[in-house]
Amino acid sequence: MIGATGQTGRATVRALVEDGWTVTAASRGGGRDERWSGDVQAVRLDREVDAELAGVLGDGVDLVVDMVAFTAAHARQYAALTDRIGSAVVLSSGAVYADAQGRSFDTQDDPDGFPRYPVPIPENQPTVAPGDSTYGTRKIALERGLLALGDRLPVTLLRAGAIHGPYCRGPRELYFVQRNLDGRRTRVLAHGGRSRFHPVGVRTLAELVRLAAARPGSRVLNAGDPEAPTVADIGASVDAVMGVETETVLVEGGPPEPGVGLTMWSAAHPVVYDMAAAERELGYRPVTTYAESLEETVRWLVDHLRERDWREAFPKMAANYDLFNYSAEDAWLARREK
Repeated sequence: MIGATGQTGRATVRALVEDGWTVTAASRGGGRDERWSGDVQAVRLDREVDAELAGVLGDGVDLVVDMVAFTAAHARQYAALTDRIGSAVVLSSGAVYADAQGRSFDTQDDPDGFPRYPVPIPENQPTVAPGDSTYGTRKIALERGLLALGDRLPVTLLRAGAIHGPYCRGPRELYFVQRNLDGRRTRVLAHGGRSRFHPVGVRTLAELVRLAAARPGSRVLNAGDPEAPTVADIGASVDAVMGVETETVLVEGGPPEPGVGLTMWSAAHPVVYDMAAAERELGYRPVTTYAESLEETVRWLVDHLRERDWREAFPKMAANYDLFNYSAEDAWLARREK
């Protein structure tokens, strides 16, 4: 397991051990999760160093699960090591998809740039072109490099939605959790609160990895929760876990002002992934829903934020997002009431 101490790796290690696998958990820090069984071997690995990856593989392994492969260079690593690997399961992303007009997540900030995908999105939907300029172009370059290995290395690529669960470095649920902790009882949601950006929990991803590990093959599969709730539904679910009551002000169209009504799920058009192929090819059946798995995420977030500012707890989010512009919200709400 490469990337074992990330949010998805932690859950997947447990699922594979429970399924009878002997797991070597590789990460840059070589750490462990306290919930892993004692026979999980934790090792240090800088996956950018080819010799280190080869050293961890040793004489060979039946399976590699990779949560941190991002580029064509990582696909080339596998090409040089196919004789040591039985099969692989590699995390990809729904960010690779493009719509019929070529719009993708890469164009979402352009005028009318947010993609209009079919609902749901099948795996044969067009994708962005491979390259090294964006997350999506790098991921599709990785995918194509791995699939080109054919019978030399069976690889299941999981195109994940918005990943959620404990230990996330960029938890979308923070938008609602922090507001509740700050005593904010009125919030604004753009697009009428109807935005749907398909989430996928770490337990769902772990189940898909477990099933793919037992059925090696070269394929691309979507990875999403059984349902894609609206952003308003997500806010209500967070409130239910935290035991608070809030008022939601729904605004049609985009954010009425910068910093008002925009969440990390907000989108002009729905993003929903078709899970039929995973059901058909792997025998996948849902193991949990978004709402059912939410309590673990919220409790972890509350504990992680205890007695420290959210910007200290999640520095990368603070550097990239303006999530809590309360002064702008209050000013807009005051003008709205006049």
